[in-house]
Amino acid sequence: MDRRSFFKSVTSKVTESALKVADKQVNERAGRWIRPPYALKELDFILACTRCDQCIEACPHDVIFKLSPRLGVRVMGTPALDLLNKGCHLCKDWPCVAACKVDALRIPEIDKDEVQVLPVIARVEIDTDTCLPYSGPECGACEASCPVPGALNWDMTKPYIDPELCTGCALCREICIVDPSAVIVHSLYQQDEERSNPAD
Repeated sequence: MDRRSFFKSVTSKVTESALKVADKQVNERAGRWIRPPYALKELDFILACTRCDQCIEACPHDVIFKLSPRLGVRVMGTPALDLLNKGCHLCKDWPCVAACKVDALRIPEIDKDEVQVLPVIARVEIDTDTCLPYSGPECGACEASCPVPGALNWDMTKPYIDPELCTGCALCREICIVDPSAVIVHSLYQQDEERSNPAD
């Protein structure tokens, strides 16, 4: 290896290492919010998003909001989903994605004979300690709320979620009559220990 090739190789490895560190740091912080459908990976999303607010304005259900400056300059003003109070309706024409002109939100291209796969937005689980059917009384408030066939199922009167099919839209959480909701929503970037002890 000549001198030029050596330095090129070293520079490439340093850059790759720096990107891995940046990616890890960004992902750790991203456990505190949930991005809109078809968002790029967090670091790519932050670099691509222009904070234009077009996806926020395009959402017909007002589920998308801007992250606060208190979360840091890198993410302030970028869009996130308010899945603690509302659910994503998985709109057929994806208006939020269509409004993004820089492809920070981007539907993957597929072959014409393939079926478009729904985006996984978040991870959702039922808190069996607070879900009414698990303590005796029947409920069923969330029964008709799920737009994805097979994602929300029932064991007699008790609901359970199939994590392989659930998109994390949180419509079941929005309709839940328990306060606080018996449906818990986690960011895709949230670590296992954080899920056990979610931050306020």
